[in-house]
Amino acid sequence: MKKPWNLSAIQPVTHSVLAGETIPALFWNAVAQRGPEVWMRQKDLGLWRAWTWARTGEAVREIAGGLIALGFQPHDTASILSNTVVEWVLADLAVLSCGGVANGIYPTDAPAQVHYLCEDSATAILFVEDDEQLDKALEVRDRLPRLRRIVVFDMEGLRDLHDPLVISLDELRHLGRDYLARHPAAVEDRARAVQPDDLAILVYTSGTTGRPKGAMHSHRGLVYTVRGYNTLIARTPADECMCFLPLCHIAERMGGEYFSLYTGARLNFVENPETVPENVREIQPTVMTAVPRVWEKFYSGVTIALKEAGRVQQAASGWAIGVGTRVAQKVLAGERVGPWLKLQFAAADALVLANVRKAIGIDRARFLVTGAAPISPELVRWYLALGVPMLEVWGMTETCGAATGMPPTRIKPGSIGPAARYNDVRIDAATGELQVKGPNVFLGYLNQPAKTAESFTADGWLRTGDVGTVDAEGFFRITDRMKDIIITAGGKNVTPSEFENELKFSPYITDAVVIGDRRPYLTAIVMIDQENVEKYAQDHDVPFSNYASLTRAPEVQALIQSEIDRVNRRFARVEQVKRFFLLETQLSAEDEELTPTMKLKRKLVHEKYAEQIEAMYA
Repeated sequence: MKKPWNLSAIQPVTHSVLAGETIPALFWNAVAQRGPEVWMRQKDLGLWRAWTWARTGEAVREIAGGLIALGFQPHDTASILSNTVVEWVLADLAVLSCGGVANGIYPTDAPAQVHYLCEDSATAILFVEDDEQLDKALEVRDRLPRLRRIVVFDMEGLRDLHDPLVISLDELRHLGRDYLARHPAAVEDRARAVQPDDLAILVYTSGTTGRPKGAMHSHRGLVYTVRGYNTLIARTPADECMCFLPLCHIAERMGGEYFSLYTGARLNFVENPETVPENVREIQPTVMTAVPRVWEKFYSGVTIALKEAGRVQQAASGWAIGVGTRVAQKVLAGERVGPWLKLQFAAADALVLANVRKAIGIDRARFLVTGAAPISPELVRWYLALGVPMLEVWGMTETCGAATGMPPTRIKPGSIGPAARYNDVRIDAATGELQVKGPNVFLGYLNQPAKTAESFTADGWLRTGDVGTVDAEGFFRITDRMKDIIITAGGKNVTPSEFENELKFSPYITDAVVIGDRRPYLTAIVMIDQENVEKYAQDHDVPFSNYASLTRAPEVQALIQSEIDRVNRRFARVEQVKRFFLLETQLSAEDEELTPTMKLKRKLVHEKYAEQIEAMYA
């Protein structure tokens, strides 16, 4: 039975659990100490296949040896164009063990973006996942004179390919074995030569306001931060984690790969983004980090299922969630949970809550972590009512991930927690901007000294672009991005993210963008949850032939209007949304309107749907 009032299982760890001052040093020390233990698991042809530390070390050593044989030099850059798979990690660690710089490219990027990122980073070796990603590389290779070789992870469908620039990962490993037979200490010598202040990785930020910028992080910054993570939300070698967010994003790179490397927690790779719900139930992670989109999807699935249940089950579920909510309220207020309420929770847990957690896949979870985008406070309360603490963290690429984090013993929904103990965070008195200083802050943007200078204040604090407040206990709260704050025609300042987060709590709404800068009233662009809205339409005999016709159906329009009305009641009149329109295209990570973490790009949406926006003000 879950006991949300007992959070002793989540304790920060302040001592170092693994020696090493660079990522290669950490990795090779981990291999030596944990050799036969399992580090990673990946599902292949329906079976989970384990990677021990020793097996991982062997593969990394051979790949690194192959890179050296190809002439890959210290400080050279290698890029990885792939989904989140074990081979991504192997390539990353091999590049770093050679003294190189590792850069990730989103698998959804178009050939033009691949060209820009490879050119800007001076990529010498490009790892690609499969034939789909290889096609992008081959399309632009003639414009990349520094590119010396393309390495393919999965050669299915490419057996007859004969291209002097292309080599399979297996061939690279074979090349490495031959080279290391003649130079057995080559990889160890390279890894020992890596210095803490050397550039380790590039993480390119979103290009919504221009070309993507390559944020530079040193080995010192990465190791310092990953040790700091354990003082924020600790993991142990007994933890089972999921690895499914893009590894070229700072969240999974730091909070997944490097944090698990440091702590020894096991990494489980999902089959593909579509199988995440199924894989969560298989893995039953003890620790799970995800973006709000994932947590919202789980919640909406449970909500819809309960609506379809019989009256007795609905009544039992409503009672159980109510009991969990009362317990959560006590926990959040720092009050004692009495014996009668404990007894009620035990019954609620046995009857309903445990089954809900198992249905989601979080029954073993010690805690859940959410980040990369704002989340509705009500969603945090809902998960705590199930018996699982949800801890919000906040940070950015430039802060090497989390810069603040919610302590498990003092959860405040709607807050991002106090500053992590490994950095300082302040609110600028003049602008209300959150600013960060610490060894975790990045070195600057590659090839862009002017942009780097703009990112810092005169006294060396990183400008985050987020506006917020801080309370008497030091807990920060994000109100919005500085550039996103709406000033209505009447001069009223409105922070759209608060309304948007409340809308996304609806099981029928995936995302929304509130509009109204210099306008007489607020409007919204809404993206529906296709699965749940389709189910609603089928249950209510609403005819539709495709996604667009579904969004145009009067009954669906009325459904979304009712959700907007529900949220409007929580806000002052000037902050209420008067009109909306539904996106008629089902968007995925491949579409330009969405970020890799599945958030609508506000500026692009404004531009692309300008005609529909104007119609709402006609």
